[in-house]
Order: sequence, then C-alpha cells, then structure tokens
Amino acid sequence: MAQDNYKGILAIHGGAGNIQRQNISPEKQKEYITKLTEALQAGYDTLQNGASSTDAIVTTIMVLENSRLFNAGKGSVFTNDETNEMDASIMDGDTKSAGAVAGIKTIKKPITAAQAVKDHSEHVMLSGDGADLFGKEQGLEIEESAYFADSNRLKHLIKLKAKEKSELDHDADDRGELPVDYDINDDKYGTVGAVALDRKGNVAAGTSTGGMTNKRWGRIGDSPIIGAGTYADNETCAISSTGHGEYFIRHVAAYRVAMLMELKKYSLDKAANEVVHKTLLSDGGRGGMVGIDRKGNISMPFNSPGMFRVYVTKKGEIKVFLFGDEK
Repeated sequence: MAQDNYKGILAIHGGAGNIQRQNISPEKQKEYITKLTEALQAGYDTLQNGASSTDAIVTTIMVLENSRLFNAGKGSVFTNDETNEMDASIMDGDTKSAGAVAGIKTIKKPITAAQAVKDHSEHVMLSGDGADLFGKEQGLEIEESAYFADSNRLKHLIKLKAKEKSELDHDADDRGELPVDYDINDDKYGTVGAVALDRKGNVAAGTSTGGMTNKRWGRIGDSPIIGAGTYADNETCAISSTGHGEYFIRHVAAYRVAMLMELKKYSLDKAANEVVHKTLLSDGGRGGMVGIDRKGNISMPFNSPGMFRVYVTKKGEIKVFLFGDEK
C-alpha cells in the first residue's frame, strides 16, 4: 500500500558491543557519527528519489563497507589464516526474495554480491570461491586482498593468536571490561546493517560483516543467514541483526521477531525487545538489532553497553546514537 505522508524511512546500525564513552575519544566519536550520517543520508536520498527499499539498503550499506571504521568490506577483521572473509545478505519484504554470500574475499562491496545473488540467480546463498566467481561474472567490482586489509586489525589478530582465542570485534571479557591489551583506537565497531520502508510500503533489510577475528575452519555467523541476521516481510517487519552470531542463528532471531508480531500480535518494539532482552540474553547471547514495520515504526534494542545506530523519522529528521545512555 502506498504511503502518502512520507517518502521513505530508514534505520541503520554499525555494530553492538562494549561501546562506551570512556573508550572512544571525542574525535573518533565524530568520525563515526559523520560516516553513519553519510550512509543514512545516501540511502534516504535514494528513497526520496522514488527508489525501492532494497536499492536504499544497498546504497546505505555500500557507504559503510567503503569505510575502515567498520568491520565490513574495507577494513574487515582477519581470520586465523590472516585473510579477510566477508559475509552479506539482503531480503525484499514484498516478494520475499533474498540473496546472500559467505566467505568471499575479492568483491569490493559484499552487499552488491548479495543483491546479485537475489536478482540474478536461482539461489539464495553462495559461498567461498564460487561466490567470488559469480560476483566477477556479474561484473561487480573486484579488489586484491590488500584493499581489505587494515594494519590495526592485523595487530589485533596477532594478539589474539598469541592467546589462542577468537573474538568479535566488539568483544568484552567476563568482567564487562575491554580485553587485556585491547586498544580502542585500533578497533572498528562491527557488523553493519540497514532496514528501510519505501513510498510503496515495501520493507527490506540487509546486513554485511567481516565476521569474527581469528575465526577458523570457514566459520560463518548470522549475517548472511536469512532468518537469523536478516529478514523482511511486508506483513510484519524488516530486521538486521548484530552481535554474537551463533546465538542469533540458534534462536532464528530476526525471524522470531516477525513471528511474535504475526502469531501473538505484538508490536515491532515489543517483539524485538523480547527477542533481544529475553530470548537471546537468557542464553548468553549479546548484541542487538534494528527493525522497521510496514507502518514506519522503528525499534533498535540491544543488550550490550552500546550500539551504533541512526535513523530518519517520518518528518525527515536524522537521529544518531552511539551509547547505551542515549535515547
């Protein structure tokens, strides 16, 4: 159903985790705010020009993938083999079509690969070398490994390899403090994602990540998995998740929000908060999500100290938040 009182609504996240004021300098905060705002504005302009919600998702996420501030695309974290392996997914709430890629190494903007799988293949998910080859055959931008590599990310990997542990890029230890030898200035908070509602009333969601530092054996988190990291359905909502992917996968977190709305008639906000603060947290799952429903309502719950989040209201106002004490 067409919406007459606005030209689109958009919300994005830049990762959830141990994001606290004392750990991020005012200068670095400004960098994050500037880049998040740039991404939101790019996607919002796309919606205002009459583009679909899926096109707005791709436009938005590409901005974040092209920034070393985030663990997606350029600047993705390193695997145990000192390579960068990226995941992304996108879903259209109108047609229920979806596309995803996992473990890609050469596609400059992973979200475009997910979109290509959705639009130009009979499949939903492609992985590894095959996904890279598909992207190349589709004419997507290809880069050498040096483009994605970041020296500070590599330093952090070396520290973790010495401890023989893997880590989300926003991990904290059991005391709620930053890991030993952790340098906040070397960090780039997390997985990125977006949800949108276009002027035709169609919702969409997309997510992109570089995964977990020091991951082995081709580990894949929730970001490329439809129903866990990304989900969209015009009848309920669109969701993009961020956090400890294993828990989001086990609880089918993004889809669970939609099911609570459909079966229990919950509002988006009630459903998203139940999943984040009860379902996930009761099992030890940390993270958050952004969501939007077909009426343009937005929800952005998280159970970690902070989550980078920004959205545009029905009146066209941009709101940017980094920390848990901001509303």
